Amino acid sequence: MMQKIQRFGAAMFVPVLLFPFAGIVVGLTILFKNPDIMGALANPDGIWYKFWTIIEEGGWTIFRQIPLLFVIGIPIALAKKAHARACMEALVSYLTFNYFINAILTIWGDSFGVDFSQEVGGVSGLTTIAGIKTLDTSIIGAILISAIVVALHNRYFDKKLPDFRGIFQGSSYVVIIAFLVMLPAAFLTSVTWPIIQHGIASLQGFLSSSGVFGVWLYTFLERILIPTGLHHFIYGPFIFGPAVVEGGIAKYWIEHLPEYATSAQSLKEMFPEGGFALHGMSKIFGIPGIALAMYMTAKPEKKKLVSGLLISAALTSVVAGITEPIEFTFLFIAPMLFAAHAFLAASMSAIMYAFGAAGNMGGGLLETASANWIPLFKYHSGTYITQWIIGLVFTVIYFFVFRYLIVKFNIATPGREKDDQEESKLYSKADYKAMKESKENTGNGYTVQARQFLAALGGPENIADVTNCATRLRVSVINESKVASDSAFKSAHAHGIVRNGKAIQVIVGLSVPQVREQFEKILEEDSKKIV
Repeated sequence: MMQKIQRFGAAMFVPVLLFPFAGIVVGLTILFKNPDIMGALANPDGIWYKFWTIIEEGGWTIFRQIPLLFVIGIPIALAKKAHARACMEALVSYLTFNYFINAILTIWGDSFGVDFSQEVGGVSGLTTIAGIKTLDTSIIGAILISAIVVALHNRYFDKKLPDFRGIFQGSSYVVIIAFLVMLPAAFLTSVTWPIIQHGIASLQGFLSSSGVFGVWLYTFLERILIPTGLHHFIYGPFIFGPAVVEGGIAKYWIEHLPEYATSAQSLKEMFPEGGFALHGMSKIFGIPGIALAMYMTAKPEKKKLVSGLLISAALTSVVAGITEPIEFTFLFIAPMLFAAHAFLAASMSAIMYAFGAAGNMGGGLLETASANWIPLFKYHSGTYITQWIIGLVFTVIYFFVFRYLIVKFNIATPGREKDDQEESKLYSKADYKAMKESKENTGNGYTVQARQFLAALGGPENIADVTNCATRLRVSVINESKVASDSAFKSAHAHGIVRNGKAIQVIVGLSVPQVREQFEKILEEDSKKIV
């Protein structure tokens, strides 16, 4: 069950990778159109304003089509074969689902407590999907429908039909079955979702009124669950779903950014829900403190080597918001450090929120600055200066807490390993093949790394399925006892490995999509050889 949950959580991350760039584009265009910042250049009748209006409209693509992105993104990660066809099947079925809802509520809306004559948006509970007026099930409906279609795809896509019905096999067969499934799904949604919407509205009120403690608890859970891969289920409903605000924090914040950028009212008062998107502050302020503590506690002869590793990892966190290269260096050797990290991250976000900080600050410096600090600085400079002071204070706190714990418990962070700690190993045929391939330049670095990971995971015959999230290769193995030791993965330049029974996560880094592609190619080639 944990394997399936982790795999599903990874699938949710596929469309999420598109949001940072879209947020940066929209944030910058709003900045360039703000007359308080750009002066006369931002005249609505001028070519400057019109140009950035065009760019802004393109930037809105992601935020205006969030459900469709999740419908298409889920099959990319979860389909076991013919991924592109699975995406088409999911999209067609999702549209069918919404057409069914439209027809049901047009006829019997009053019976389900839905006034379907209302305009979409607001508190109506209605929205438009690809021109279809329907219930606003947000990403929840999109993910569930897409997951259903993927399950049907994995089971029925290869089913062989009699020759005279051959035109209906493959994607057609999956869509036919999905069509039959979508009708009862639409009916059940029409019955239950209005009730769920009322519950969500109550939850929004509770969380919004939970104040500083609510922000602390949310941020703590978002960090502490990272090793399990379940953190997607914490931030997903908040940032991209309806947990605290209609459409999710990311979309809502961008939509109202022009309003916030021209008002001196407290951000916390205008958008209290924005406290649930401050978890990126630990990426900007916390990780540098951790990296510095690791450097200062490293052995003198290893500091130069460690500095190169830590600087690149810290910059990845600060600029791009990807923390795993550092977090997973201490997670497995000292879980107490990760617990301290989660506690400090939650405390920093809660204190920043208490002093008025709010917005969409879940990413790195580039994303946060372009969609928060830069466009809003004129009227909210005091809040942001205070936020930075708090952040820098926590950088110091992080440094001393981690330095104390590393020294006190003699934790083998980078640069403190014992010389005999690395495991000696005999090289396998796969290792030899990978090295030979590298020397002859017959394959790229991703192929070499994928082959090494495959060997460490017990070979092709031990792989049940594979997917990835932003930085991890997530693999379900048949026999976990065949998986090699951590050092085998580290020798292939993995940042770490998470083991949870048959569910294995190899921490690769930002190049994981390319590594997964090569990994699957090798598996496919091996299966052809067997046939």
